[in-house]
Amino acid sequence: MRLVTYLHHGMTGVGVFDPDTARIKPLDLGDGRHIPDMLTLIREGLDAVVPSVMRAALPLIEVDLLAPIHRPARNVFCVGKNYRRHAEEFAQSGFDSSSSSAVPEHPVIFTKVPESVIGDRETIRYPAGLSNALDYEAELAVVIGRSGHGIARDEAMDYVFGYTIVNDVTARDWQQRHHQWFLGKSFDTFCPMGPVLVTADELDPSALDIRCWVNDELRQEANTRDLIFDIPTLIATISAGITLQPGDVIATGTPEGVGAGFNPPRFLERGNEVVIEIEGIGRLVNDVF
Repeated sequence: MRLVTYLHHGMTGVGVFDPDTARIKPLDLGDGRHIPDMLTLIREGLDAVVPSVMRAALPLIEVDLLAPIHRPARNVFCVGKNYRRHAEEFAQSGFDSSSSSAVPEHPVIFTKVPESVIGDRETIRYPAGLSNALDYEAELAVVIGRSGHGIARDEAMDYVFGYTIVNDVTARDWQQRHHQWFLGKSFDTFCPMGPVLVTADELDPSALDIRCWVNDELRQEANTRDLIFDIPTLIATISAGITLQPGDVIATGTPEGVGAGFNPPRFLERGNEVVIEIEGIGRLVNDVF
């Protein structure tokens, strides 16, 4: 299923998006209760969900799409330097203060605050007066479906609910200055997500094309088969000491082609449009202003 979180007449809901008809079929719980957000759906489980009998399908043009998980219950987990060529470009950029090694021996994990999340077509706020090194990062994101601690690598995919797109927007100068990544990654609006959440049964994440354009110029182009640490490894690593919860989001890392990787750097400016496309999921579009 291609699930979306929407706003219609002031009320949030969750539905199944049909790209052929550009309509959303609202979902309810089996007892008829309204589902207000994706976290509720994930916690209840797909088996507890039915098409609404009270609400008709909604044309896409009549709703506002929110991020699929528009207010995560806790920080978004993120992975740094998880494509070899990006790890090398970042090490050479002068903005990497995480280690002396270009390609990490173990996953590099950091987080972004929930308040940084915005949806498709929402605006990334340019941090005027704070940063002039605003960067984009196209990423496949994994959404966890059930609680787990110490998850074995060979069982990790059983804990995946689905997949979406994340733009890991970054203030590179803050990332460099503070010798860690949390602050420079967590400004308001720095985590565009969506527009859909594709359930795990419909997508094989091991070999998906991923692309990013800035103002129609292709900047990033890769495939998830190039991940240094694959999804099972990431889930096993994080869950070894932290209990993963339903609705947790793990952004799996970005490929080569970020603004900091150019010489000179090509950072985002006001008026830019960033488009991220991942095979089987769709396109996440955000402007910068």
